[in-house]
Amino acid sequence: MLALLADFSSLFGPLNIFRYITFRTAGATATALMLVFFFGPATIAWLRIKQGKGQPIRLDGPESHLAKRGTPTMGGLMILSGLIVSTLLWANLRNPFIWIVVLVAVFYAAIGFYDDYLKVTKQSHKGFSGKARIALETIIAVAACYAIMRISPYGLSQAFAIPLFKDTLIYVGILFPLFAAFVVVGAGNAVNLTDGLDGLAIVPVMIAAATFGFIAYLTGNVVFSSYLQINHVPGTGELAVVCGAIIGAGLGFLWFNAPPAQIFMGDTGSLGLGGLLGIIAVATKHEIVLAIVGGLFVVEAMSVIIQVAVFKRTGKRVFLMAPIHHHFEKKGWTEAQVVIRFWIISVVLALVGLSTLKLR
Repeated sequence: MLALLADFSSLFGPLNIFRYITFRTAGATATALMLVFFFGPATIAWLRIKQGKGQPIRLDGPESHLAKRGTPTMGGLMILSGLIVSTLLWANLRNPFIWIVVLVAVFYAAIGFYDDYLKVTKQSHKGFSGKARIALETIIAVAACYAIMRISPYGLSQAFAIPLFKDTLIYVGILFPLFAAFVVVGAGNAVNLTDGLDGLAIVPVMIAAATFGFIAYLTGNVVFSSYLQINHVPGTGELAVVCGAIIGAGLGFLWFNAPPAQIFMGDTGSLGLGGLLGIIAVATKHEIVLAIVGGLFVVEAMSVIIQVAVFKRTGKRVFLMAPIHHHFEKKGWTEAQVVIRFWIISVVLALVGLSTLKLR
């Protein structure tokens, strides 16, 4: 919204500053941070009253988790509210990419909210039907990816770019929305599975958002994209503002989610943020890079898939407990050790992902 003020720079020169994506990204970051930080305590108090017993705790999990009983969930409402308000305030609302990614975040968060609601009201881990949830996520993702295909440049709209190769594309034609939807759905559920310890998911999400904010800015800039020999997608630079809002909202949430957590993100936040990262990766034509930058999320998801598949076939477990962060807890790592070491891994993976921009 504030980006429109640049149209009046001929009347008042200083308004031209709102034309710059870097300035508006910084503004979105600060705004989202302040919104979540200042409204956080009231939101937590309201959710604690409404939820009573809070998020149900797995009895077969690490014993240390039993002390978390009564902690409210649905903290994603704080994150998404700050993120969306900040984005609508600072982003250029004439840009169709903004509306696509915001709507994906809203719809995915709504699915997660319903799942959280069922778990809290029933005090059970069995929330929304898994098949129904995946079906809804897929429909939303396919529609969003189709919209992106329609507004992407000819030659890129139906293809996936390969990191490290400047001119290599994988063309999938009209099936692009189906393949791209897999990225969005996968990202949403991978972040969801990672959200199991205080602060574990939100920091890697912020690291991935910072990485893709940089990628979006470069991809949307014809000069920088040409220099780096990456695919130029006009309009995607504006997604840096969204990524800034993710970082700001994430930092505000981390203040309350740091151990011992006053609130959990819940499926409301993890699905919304994961889906948002996935659709940004699709828009910037860096879907495969997301698998590198978000490698921690990939490992978490794969640990669950492997555990379930092997147990059904052999009756034996590969990990002491899945997702894999619980495996390390069972092996004797403290929660703080798991969280901080996983953060470090996320930073390293982000650096590896960024290196693909230049190694071509």
